[in-house]
Amino acid sequence: MYWPIGTPRIYATTTAHPPTRNTSFVVSHDGLHTGVSADASPFSGSELTTARDRELNADGADVQPSTPGPPLTPATPFIRSIEHDSSRSGAAKTGIQYLSASDHAVIPTSEPIAALKVSRTGHLFAVITASTLAIWQTKPTVILAIVVRSESSMRAYGPSVDLLIRPDSAIFVLQTSLDYLITYSLATDPDAKVYKPRFADHTNIQRRRQSHFGGPGNSAPDQILLGPGEGAGVRDLSVRFRRTIKVDAGIKCAIALDDELVVATKKPATIQCIRWTPDSAASQISTEIISRMGWLDKKASIQQMTHDRPMNLSTWVTNDGKAYAVQRIPPPTQPTSETDPKKLFKGYCFHTPQDPTNHAIRAVVNARFSLIAVGCADGSVHVYSARDYAGTIPPSHVHKATVSPNQSGRLTTLTYSPDGYCLFAGYEKGWATWSVFGKSACNSFNADSSIAHINGEGWLTGITDACWVGGASELLLVGHRSEAIWSLEMARSAVTGCYSPPNLFRTVLQSSSSIMVYRGYDLPDLTSISAEPFLWHTTRIPSSYLLNQWPIKCTVISADGRYVAVAGRRGLAHYSVNSGRWKTFSNTVMENEFQVRGGMCWYQHILVAAVEANRSYEIRLYSREAALDSSNVMFTQQIPAPIVLITPSGEDSLLVYTYDNLLYHFVFAPVSGIIQPIQVGQIAFNGIVRSPARVRGLSWILPEKQMMDGDPSQDVAYASVLFLVDGKLVLLQPSVNQGGQLKYDMRVISHSVEFYTSMRDQPSTYMLGENSNHFSWGTDQGSLRNSLWVFEGQSLKLWPDVHDVLYAASYDSNKELPPTVSISLDFYPLSILLGKGIVLGVEPDLVQRRDVNYSFFRFSIRTHLFLPDILRFHLHANDATAALTLARQYQDLEYFAHGLEVLLHHVLDEEVDLAPPPEAALLPRVLTLLSSFKQYLDIVVQCTRKTEVRSWRTLFAYLPPPQELFEESLQRGSLKTAGGYLLILHTFEELEAASEQSVRLLSRAIREEDWELCKELARFLAAMDESGETLREAMELVNLQVKESDNPETMAKLEVPSFRSNSHSRLRRQNSETGSDVQSTSDVSSLGTASPVNGENTGESTYNT
Repeated sequence: MYWPIGTPRIYATTTAHPPTRNTSFVVSHDGLHTGVSADASPFSGSELTTARDRELNADGADVQPSTPGPPLTPATPFIRSIEHDSSRSGAAKTGIQYLSASDHAVIPTSEPIAALKVSRTGHLFAVITASTLAIWQTKPTVILAIVVRSESSMRAYGPSVDLLIRPDSAIFVLQTSLDYLITYSLATDPDAKVYKPRFADHTNIQRRRQSHFGGPGNSAPDQILLGPGEGAGVRDLSVRFRRTIKVDAGIKCAIALDDELVVATKKPATIQCIRWTPDSAASQISTEIISRMGWLDKKASIQQMTHDRPMNLSTWVTNDGKAYAVQRIPPPTQPTSETDPKKLFKGYCFHTPQDPTNHAIRAVVNARFSLIAVGCADGSVHVYSARDYAGTIPPSHVHKATVSPNQSGRLTTLTYSPDGYCLFAGYEKGWATWSVFGKSACNSFNADSSIAHINGEGWLTGITDACWVGGASELLLVGHRSEAIWSLEMARSAVTGCYSPPNLFRTVLQSSSSIMVYRGYDLPDLTSISAEPFLWHTTRIPSSYLLNQWPIKCTVISADGRYVAVAGRRGLAHYSVNSGRWKTFSNTVMENEFQVRGGMCWYQHILVAAVEANRSYEIRLYSREAALDSSNVMFTQQIPAPIVLITPSGEDSLLVYTYDNLLYHFVFAPVSGIIQPIQVGQIAFNGIVRSPARVRGLSWILPEKQMMDGDPSQDVAYASVLFLVDGKLVLLQPSVNQGGQLKYDMRVISHSVEFYTSMRDQPSTYMLGENSNHFSWGTDQGSLRNSLWVFEGQSLKLWPDVHDVLYAASYDSNKELPPTVSISLDFYPLSILLGKGIVLGVEPDLVQRRDVNYSFFRFSIRTHLFLPDILRFHLHANDATAALTLARQYQDLEYFAHGLEVLLHHVLDEEVDLAPPPEAALLPRVLTLLSSFKQYLDIVVQCTRKTEVRSWRTLFAYLPPPQELFEESLQRGSLKTAGGYLLILHTFEELEAASEQSVRLLSRAIREEDWELCKELARFLAAMDESGETLREAMELVNLQVKESDNPETMAKLEVPSFRSNSHSRLRRQNSETGSDVQSTSDVSSLGTASPVNGENTGESTYNT
């Protein structure tokens, strides 16, 4: 998942400084003669080719598209910078107008950005205003070229309203308000660089091969000014006007594809496909009338189009609010009677609005998870699952903003991160992000708009366009009517780039230039659940590695949390958390020789990497103790096909899954003193897994006997395999057919899965490192050692014992799976700390202060106790034995009593309102479980403090009388707990003035010199009547003991307090209630928490840790 961090950087084409006289920019007349007037025909001149549509015949004859002459390929005989390009020879012949810097112009100011687009590779992005086109390089973030349209071009064609980029970034297309398409060609020389720093004398600059902090000390002398991804320098670009296309039918929208430009026209409503280059096998322009598309409404018009290249799927949004999944029909190689050459597209409607609020306005495809998101008029986002290309696109889930449509405004932009894990939605008044299956992550709607306007932070108050760059490490934002581009850095979980069990068991976040490791696993219980910043170990990735290998694509931590490895575009680097040292390749040639494809993992101190080098696929082993060098590779295992993923399993196993649908099983073993992976088996999943590239996660489950005593070479015959494919968790179980051959039975056991975790994948060697000394792992009933956890976007679910799932799925595919424990969370979970009984996650927080002129994001640690949910699940199933066994495993946690209190509180609140019959009530089962632990009496008192008085009757209907609990508390010496029951007795009107219970408790407190309790008892007795006679009577009853004490200090402490009104006493008691919920039960006083006179409720307390 993704979270914004820090404050965004801001970029703009213009500044507040006026341009100097010598400043000149490239001005483009876009094919017009320089002196053309506003009334002159814009089509005169050999540089400009026009196209016109033939009008529809009355009888509905075929409409020929508005067609220019054949667009020509950019003439680029040589590459030179646009500032020095003055070669105009042959311009009239080629249809190419060379732009020159000789035409002086000034970049218009105060023109808001109209559109933002990023190239497919992400190395370039471009923005347009009404009269300019600016092409930027992503890293370093600089302007490579600016084209300013001349006044004559603006008058003739109208202002620019949209921008299209051909996927190979060779052609940029401007769409204008007067229905023109202005094309520019872009060419670059990869070897030419500009603005490269050089130092004449750098002999005394210290160079270090190792760095503690990844700073510039280990960079080459001419690179110390460069940041992540800036090693290639600033590119040299050449931009040339190509041609102008007039669409007489009007332009609704357009998209640029690899081979053609697809334009949806207004009147008549058609789809025109204009090829970039002439093709002798087909005409250059093809047209299909929308009214003749049988799968579209005849009166429909296209409002918005998108295309996803990996899925080869387009989405069309029509004016009636419907959304369609569309595919281009390839031209037939040999025409037949069954094929209609006029049919260019086929599609299926998958979103039909039920009311105007559900009208589709935008759509976007998530190829990684096979999803299509549709943004609606009310700001909600309806997500559909694209199961095939035959129109099977059922609804999946709905994203909803945390505020009303009036507060958010209209939806303006919608985009998925490149890996598909995060959805960003921009609105007129803010923005929001969600995880892929609907968990709300972050939004700007809670920002103080007054502070944002004062600081000029348009990125908080409204977004018109947004794009991901740098492998989703940064998000480019354009505010409403803003001239600026905001670059917001994003941190994400390491699981998004490398799905490995250690990344799920230990929380690791990666940002654009650093990694953050949560280190609370080995700390005391209460410390590990705090939100203190010191729980994060943050380190910067070496700048020498980021210089050329940014962005980081893969991060993995070792099972014991000691080592971390990262991999970018090529090569890799690894880090020791204990020593704080990085190791990188000292030889850049060796670093660039391979790239990590398929992930990484650690085995002890050995880094295992799946790499591709020189078109070969390998598993390489690198020792943390040795320097990173090609000669120090411990072992290389050749793999015949590209690797999808590698994952460790158990103590010494490695699973390798490849694109040829084979799963290899390796076992680490010493050979001649060197650790090597030895292949002991493989499984072919041909016909079972249709698309290996869509597999995100993989693990297997071995029977206990086979895992402990079995032959590793036979593991493949006994293993049940779990696949995570397109958000579905698939279970494959082995069986033998009638011919004695091994086959696999497949069953989908969970949908909308973002991640899953099998606790059997965590090596027991490292489990003891995370849990407390008091925690014991057992295989008894109720243990979570065999649990399977699944996060389904909205809730975290688990099966306490995965063997129940295997048993239910093995005999009958229609048999229901065992029920799951559902844990509701208000934050995104990152890892499960099984030994500490908590779910760990993070939550972003926007900080706005009036003493600084910018806002920034930070994230805090969030935790949730999962023990109450699992105990309730067992008790609801009437399995008290499993509940007691599980509770005893966690009974020595410092917050164990608090967990039981949460369980009691939730069950009590529900049954007070539902009033179930006694045989169906869950409350007596909970109280029976609580009575097995020594904190039982304290938990009941604490629960009464935080619930309404009307709930007490329901609670004590299943408990012994309060008088008995009071006596038991006195016998145990829990005086403050006994004081709590004294309050309950008074509330139930079972306590008389100056009762025996009050006197006994006060006498006991005096003997034990618990003066704080004495003061609380005195306040309680004084509040029982305004005259104070109750307190005086009680003091007289204990007078004998007071007289026996000769200590004057004791006499002073026992002095009867002066008269106070009831209202003042209640105020004092309310002020004493502001303590923390998570505290030692023996230190909590319950006497001052409710008014004994009128039974006022003391308020409820939050139970999340």
